[in-house]
Amino acid sequence: MKKNPLVAVVGRPNVGKSSLFNVLAGKQISIVDDTPGVTRDRIYANVDWSGKNLTFIDTGGVDFDDTNMWNAHIRAQVDIAIELCDCIVFLVDGVAGITPQDTEIANLLRKSKKPIILAVNKLDNKNREAEVYDFYKLKIGEPLPISCTQKRGLGDLLDAVIENLYPAKTGSQESKMGTEEPEISTRIAIIGKPNAGKSSIVNRLLGEKRVMVSDIPGTTRDSIDTPFRYNERRYILTDTAGIRRKRSVEAQTIEHYSVMRALAAIRSSDVCVLVVDAELGLTEQDVRLAGYAHEEGKPSVIVINKWDLIEKDTHTINKFNKDLERDLAFMAYFKAIYISALTGQRMGEIMKTVEVVLENSKRRITTGKLNLLIGGYVSVNPTRAKLKYATQVAISPPTFAVFVSKPEELPPTYMRYLENSLRKSVDFTGTPIRILLRNNSEDKA
Repeated sequence: MKKNPLVAVVGRPNVGKSSLFNVLAGKQISIVDDTPGVTRDRIYANVDWSGKNLTFIDTGGVDFDDTNMWNAHIRAQVDIAIELCDCIVFLVDGVAGITPQDTEIANLLRKSKKPIILAVNKLDNKNREAEVYDFYKLKIGEPLPISCTQKRGLGDLLDAVIENLYPAKTGSQESKMGTEEPEISTRIAIIGKPNAGKSSIVNRLLGEKRVMVSDIPGTTRDSIDTPFRYNERRYILTDTAGIRRKRSVEAQTIEHYSVMRALAAIRSSDVCVLVVDAELGLTEQDVRLAGYAHEEGKPSVIVINKWDLIEKDTHTINKFNKDLERDLAFMAYFKAIYISALTGQRMGEIMKTVEVVLENSKRRITTGKLNLLIGGYVSVNPTRAKLKYATQVAISPPTFAVFVSKPEELPPTYMRYLENSLRKSVDFTGTPIRILLRNNSEDKA
């Protein structure tokens, strides 16, 4: 499959890059806030225009002031986006006019030798569009007036992008880049508390410095999607913001929305990787996150990171496993691995285990075999409620409907017995399963 051309949206802080990104994508992906520096990493979204598939990259605001520690990190990410992209949208603020930062960014972008479209944002009043001519001084090319809030001029902007990526050719020749049907990807949500090492794990898996890594909690604010391949299979890694306890997160703050985005990433994922700090052990918040993934029916891998920092003896892993078994008793199917993102120790086990739990979450049992199994469990441990028939009705997670006379007489303990017995017969390691009771009483009308 040929990849979509990449279009990087670049500009100084607070010119409306994330607003443009969201309106082009047709949904709220990037966090939008008046605070400069909200977007720190590269964020991707697919956009279809005139039958062409494009992938836009939202980047952090470029600021050349080195007194802010984040600016160097942001510029490094912008540099990567510029290097990877096929076309650049340089966004400026039409109300504020040209600033020294705009001039510095223009000089930086010209060195890339990439096609550049200059878009002048915040021109909500058509009478102000004459002001765009001042931006010719940036020597980028013709400035295009747009308004993200009113969605004006966006078609012209996308047309300009298409013209640069797909220049007109003689005869019937035409670039076909990005016109093929997208391949379905498996989504992996990397979740955990702040500073557990999620971004370090993402960078190790991808083999590049894809997201910012630091020892300051809260570095990742958005949920960052990155496509990659493993064993000829297409995946999307979502690096989420570290999630703290609700009472620790002030409502209506940037962090509040980051946490909301992280929880949404869990819901939309196919598998969750919960990263736990080995030095801290499994905390109450880690258990809450595991419970959230469990309730959403997501297969999960528990990754104990920073294992290189633990003083080990013959009982260390056994003790850690016992603690996990105690605190994660509600999801006894969990699969744990011990790694170090810093040294690369056992990093290869992550994707191997992800493949295993994904396969188990899609496992099917024929109706005949399922009824033989259920019949065997009942013969060993009879119940007053008559279990008549069972069938699998779904996967991801595996879901089974059991038709019972008088289901009210089947206590929760018996339901746990059925699940535990089924897990002993069939490998459902790493994935929740659901057993649904259906009333099949002969006495009902």
